[in-house]
Amino acid sequence: MENQQVHHLHHHLQHQHHQQQQLERQPNSMQSRFRRVCVFCGSSPGKNPSYQLAAIQLGKQLVERNIDLVYGGGSIGLMGLVSQAVFDGGRHVLGVIPKTLMPREITGETVGEVRAVSGMHQRKAEMARQADAFIALPGGYGTLEELLEVITWAQLGIHDKPVGLLNVDGYYNSLLSFIDKAVDEGFIAPAARDIIVSAQTAQELMCKLEEYEPKHSEVASKLSWEMEQQLGFTAKSDIAR
Repeated sequence: MENQQVHHLHHHLQHQHHQQQQLERQPNSMQSRFRRVCVFCGSSPGKNPSYQLAAIQLGKQLVERNIDLVYGGGSIGLMGLVSQAVFDGGRHVLGVIPKTLMPREITGETVGEVRAVSGMHQRKAEMARQADAFIALPGGYGTLEELLEVITWAQLGIHDKPVGLLNVDGYYNSLLSFIDKAVDEGFIAPAARDIIVSAQTAQELMCKLEEYEPKHSEVASKLSWEMEQQLGFTAKSDIAR
C-alpha cells in the first residue's frame, strides 16, 4: 500500500514537472551557489501525503540545480524519499550513519555512498562539514535537534551557511511562533531570528536560500578541527569550509 502511494506521488510529480518545463521552457539545469546540501528530516513518512510529496519535490529541486545531497542515511520515511529522488536524478548522495544504526532492519538500504561514523555527534559534524546549506523537512525530535544545533552554530559564527525550513502545510508554524516569542522576550536577538529561512514549497525555499546573506554577528573563537576533536567544540575552520 505504501509503495503504491509513493509510486502515485512520483507519477504525479513527474506530470507536474513536465507541465512546468513546457510552461517555462527553462534550460535543463540551473547554476547554484551550493555544491551539496544537508537535509534533516523524519525517519517516518508522516500521516499527510503532502509531507512525502514535499520530500520528493525537494529532491527534484536539488537535481534541477545540480546539487548533491548529504543526509543521515537509510531508506525509511522522508529520508528515503528525498535520497531516492536525488539518486534517481543522477546526483551524488552521501548518507552519514552511526555504526550502531547500520543494520538494514533499523534504517533500510542506503542509496549512494555510505559513510559510517562512531556516534551521533560525529554524524552531525560530518554532515555539517560536507554541506554548503541545511534544509529541514518535517520530522520529530531528531530533526528538531539537528536543525536547532546548526542554527545555534550560525548564531555563534561557527558557520555562515544558510539554514532553511520547509514549512509544509504549516507544520512548523508553532515552532516559528515560539521563536518569535523568544525574540519578544529577549532570549533571541532579532538578527539571529533571520538565520532561519522558511518557505512552504521546495522551489521557493531554494530561491530564498540562494539569495541568503548572513546578518548576525560572529562571536565564536576560531578553533582548529584537531582542537575540536580533543575538546569537543565545533571547529569553525572545518564546519565553515
